[in-house]
Amino acid sequence: MQNQIKNLNRRRFLQTTAVAAVAAGWSARSWAQVAGANGDLRVAVVGFKGRGGDHIKGFGALKGVRLTALCDCDEGVLNAEVEKLKKKGTEVKGYLDIRRLVEDKNLDVISIATPNHWHSLGAIWAIQAGKDVYLEKPVSHNVWEGRQVVGFARKHNKIVQTGTQSRSSRNGILQAVEWVKAGNLGKIVIARGLCYKPRGSIGKVDAPQPIPAGLDYDLWCGPAAKLPLMRKRLHYDWHWVWNTGNGDLGNQGIHQMDIARWFLGEMELAPYVISAGGRLGYVDDGETANTQIIFQGYAKAPLIFEVRGLPSKAGDKNMDKYKGASVGVVVECENGYVTVPNYNSATAYDKNGQEIKKWSGTEDHYANFVKAVHSRKVEDLHADILEGHLSSALCHTGNISYRLGAKKSPAEIKEALKADKGMEESFNRMAEHLAANNVDINTDKVTLGVPLKMDPKTERFLGNEAANAMLTRDYRAPFVVPSAA
Repeated sequence: MQNQIKNLNRRRFLQTTAVAAVAAGWSARSWAQVAGANGDLRVAVVGFKGRGGDHIKGFGALKGVRLTALCDCDEGVLNAEVEKLKKKGTEVKGYLDIRRLVEDKNLDVISIATPNHWHSLGAIWAIQAGKDVYLEKPVSHNVWEGRQVVGFARKHNKIVQTGTQSRSSRNGILQAVEWVKAGNLGKIVIARGLCYKPRGSIGKVDAPQPIPAGLDYDLWCGPAAKLPLMRKRLHYDWHWVWNTGNGDLGNQGIHQMDIARWFLGEMELAPYVISAGGRLGYVDDGETANTQIIFQGYAKAPLIFEVRGLPSKAGDKNMDKYKGASVGVVVECENGYVTVPNYNSATAYDKNGQEIKKWSGTEDHYANFVKAVHSRKVEDLHADILEGHLSSALCHTGNISYRLGAKKSPAEIKEALKADKGMEESFNRMAEHLAANNVDINTDKVTLGVPLKMDPKTERFLGNEAANAMLTRDYRAPFVVPSAA
């Protein structure tokens, strides 16, 4: 298998005219007869340097599911995983290029765990090829392409699950959501997402770094700009540069953004957003904020999100907590609050912090997807692609506000945020957190984002073309997200 992969004709990978012609002719009807209807569901996993390993394990553990192919543009990573599975008795076909993978008619499902900038395009190509898709979070690198995935899934009648596993906490978080919606704590005042997760410096380089041997960098960049590698580590640290990542807000934070929106019951983007933050506490090659607050101004109650990558204080290993959570959600209501500290449980408290009720329990997220693939019912999904798009897009709009902003004094920021319920208090706590990490925001100033109004129906900003330009990107041919389903 290794020799076969090594001898693949790489020039053929880039012959996209034929690929595009084939894609244009693909239809749901031509792929209607799949093995999953009468036999094992045949699954391929794309990208497994990180989350993809869990996809391999998760699908591999399900009855009636057969892992039949793997795809990764890093030859060493691909060969190692193919051989690892072979030793366990599982023979899989290896692909270096996702375009060759989606052409394989012996596949029913493609599970995507690539870096963020590949998520939407990979999913759309798979859908065009007649596959159902399990897509890691965030489902997009920008707002526009996420909506495109939804459109393609609907037009081609494909089942697309988002990798926000908390949605499968049916006896845990779902019960808490329904309990709050029933009015047991009064109205929601603020739904607050928290991503207090340690993120140290990624270091700083003075010149372009070598591309790892065996990795097809052109394929790895795909829809993103093909830039020199200006960080020590290609893998994972792509999260912290805008060309490929979305910061911790769009990395870990989308899980908590999704849960917070779940409690609010909102099925559109917020009509108003503003953010403040910075990459503070160290100087490195990262670009995204490691400290950030975001206000999503829904009419019924705001969604406030907080990102902290620094510890509770300088030299400490512990992270801050807010009402019992570090990476979680706190839903503040008129008569108490609910804390969701993980992916599968929630606890309700009264105004005095006394526990009222507790919920716990989850189901297998992969199994839920497989169930929906067999039923062909989108409503069977716990995390349909539309849910994934909205929660991903809330991360993106928060980052757009931040990226268009400018550094301001603490007084200027407080003045700008005081009208937004809960934001001045959030900023004050953020300032205290930074001070505990020896960051003086009078000198190392925080960036105050631009306040942005949006039409949730069109998912376009009002009166700000610079912001609208950031709803999408300039795609690098031939890796272009199609504009029409």
